[in-house]
Amino acid sequence: MPPYDSFMLVSFGGPEGPDDVMPFLENVLRGKNVPRERMLEVAEHYAHFGGVSPINQQNRELLTAIKAEFESHGIDLPVYWGNRNWTPYFTDTLRQMRDDGCQRSLAFFTSMFSCYSGCRQYREDIIRAREEVGEDAPIVEKVRMGFNHPGFVATMADNIQTAAESIGVAPGDTKVLFTAHSIPMSMADNCDYEKQLREASKLVAAACGATDWDLVYQSRSGPPSQPWLEPDVLDAIVRLDDEKKLSSLIILPIGFVSDHMEVLFDLDEEAADLCRERDIKIARAASAGTHPEFVSMIRGLVSERLGLTSEKPAVGDLGPWHDVCPQDCCTYTPRRPASAGRPSSPVGAGRPTS
Repeated sequence: MPPYDSFMLVSFGGPEGPDDVMPFLENVLRGKNVPRERMLEVAEHYAHFGGVSPINQQNRELLTAIKAEFESHGIDLPVYWGNRNWTPYFTDTLRQMRDDGCQRSLAFFTSMFSCYSGCRQYREDIIRAREEVGEDAPIVEKVRMGFNHPGFVATMADNIQTAAESIGVAPGDTKVLFTAHSIPMSMADNCDYEKQLREASKLVAAACGATDWDLVYQSRSGPPSQPWLEPDVLDAIVRLDDEKKLSSLIILPIGFVSDHMEVLFDLDEEAADLCRERDIKIARAASAGTHPEFVSMIRGLVSERLGLTSEKPAVGDLGPWHDVCPQDCCTYTPRRPASAGRPSSPVGAGRPTS
């Protein structure tokens, strides 16, 4: 195997103008049993923001921060960026890398938790892109998941503290909800998504002093008859407020690396509107973004694979995650009887991904 000679940021992609929205959504939903009406509903979400998803610009900012971090720590790797669903597509990025002489690249996926859509599907996409580019396409290997890396935990804890200060409370004196993208139970059953999310939430809560917290989910896109992970964030807010009046609430999108469309719409609009209706003071903590601890973590994960350090920092009970995914890691069997598993959420049922 040739030595690692490049770095690739692997992400989802998003539209950058009104004319991009429908082609982008067709890319996202291709091969999935999602009615066109749902697609149009999601398109309306983008219309609230001028048809522009913030994810691409946020990735550009992250790339800039990674380049600076690499340079300041003597890591001499050119930095590239490829998306699953919008430009720059994986195929175009790999072709450019090949033309630049790259043979073997380390990749960071903008997904901190293991599941089919957040890891294995990206790896499958990259394999297909390499086949399209040809035999001389660079090899792409991902760094390990950093959900329990001290840099990620510190980033999330700091963001909760900042959110708490914005509404004049301490993290230990308010309810904290950690949110992540819901996935079908048939996907969750074949991965460690829930386990990793719960571990990360526990670690972040302990780091910032939050004692009253729950893990909830958002952005489900399947039909109401299909069981997905729950509780839905809106259902949880209603239930918690009905059981014991909530005076304040902090929501941290721990399952998301950037404040992209799903965070902006599902939390900053829907959840925020619900809290206003119920007179709950709400603060939405920022996602990882370009927080210095998060960027340092990415550099650290790369350093591990380059052999620049023998340490693999991890906190909590699960230890450092594997570098190389097992053959059966995060497999997904999408077909499942509608009656199986947990029932769908009545409030969150059918809300499309954005």
